[in-house]
Amino acid sequence: MSQNGNEPLRLAIPSDGEMYEATLGFLGECGLAVHRGNTRRYTGSLGSLPGVLVLFQRAADITGKVEEGSADVGLVGLDRFSESHTDDGDGLIICEDLGYSQCELVLAVPVAWVDVTEMADMADLALEFRERGRDLRVATKYPRLTQRSFYGRGINYFTLVQSSGTLEAAPLMGFADVIVDISATGTTLRENQLKTLVDGTLLRSQACVIGNRRTLGDSPAKQELARRLIERIEGHLEAGHYFRITANVRGNSPEQVARAILDRKDLAGLKGPTVAQVYTPEGDSWFAITVVVPQSALQDALDYLRAVGGIGISVLQPRYVYHGASPTFQRLQQSLREGR
Repeated sequence: MSQNGNEPLRLAIPSDGEMYEATLGFLGECGLAVHRGNTRRYTGSLGSLPGVLVLFQRAADITGKVEEGSADVGLVGLDRFSESHTDDGDGLIICEDLGYSQCELVLAVPVAWVDVTEMADMADLALEFRERGRDLRVATKYPRLTQRSFYGRGINYFTLVQSSGTLEAAPLMGFADVIVDISATGTTLRENQLKTLVDGTLLRSQACVIGNRRTLGDSPAKQELARRLIERIEGHLEAGHYFRITANVRGNSPEQVARAILDRKDLAGLKGPTVAQVYTPEGDSWFAITVVVPQSALQDALDYLRAVGGIGISVLQPRYVYHGASPTFQRLQQSLREGR
């Protein structure tokens, strides 16, 4: 239970698969380390965010748990959410890209099909199969995404073959002609004599944050906990785009040193430089300048600081960067209002 006696914010995270360790690592980097007594426990907590109850769920079940209201928020692959989400359900995407577990949902065909290189070829081939008396057989664990994507690309004649096992062997074993599956590097596909098409990516996926519109909308306390969770994640993700640079510069006054930096406004930090007196044994007039710049401007900032006499330069990546009110949480609030 949360400290104020209200219901906790229930956060579902994967208990299995590749996303389990990756999710624990990501939350740890956000300063939200997950505490779990042992691997047999199905609940845990976030030590730095009291009031959040962590629920360990199978990755395939998280979308359903959030949409039915058993969990308020969940971390899941966008592919899983897109496959399971129903338009009339209470589930919604809060943050679409957490920057890990990147993969693609792709159509893969036998390498022997040398004349099949793009989706338009598949549409023609599916029609040929139909004219020969049977449909193109597609093995996949993502039937809804596959059907939606195929119809959108003009592939109208096919039969879905659902399989819970390894899909890459389906064409070689003869129970499917092609497959639609998740791929990160394509190595497993190539090893099984399959190839992807030039435009055969049906979905680009990564870890995302989803939530239940009803349970969050009905509880201001849960919204507040969700805000704190979202802002911690958002601040960490934003920090990855910046560097904090500190340099020592000789000058007559803080104002004179600051003006030299402000001559290059594009390198002067988020709002401007921070200038502080440096007390040297010799009593010289030195100042420490600190600026936070985008990663893309790092080298230009280093060169400019050297040009104005900067020495002893250090570069660090901040752990969090906040520009003001959380835009992600503001979008969530707007979505909750619209859903009422």
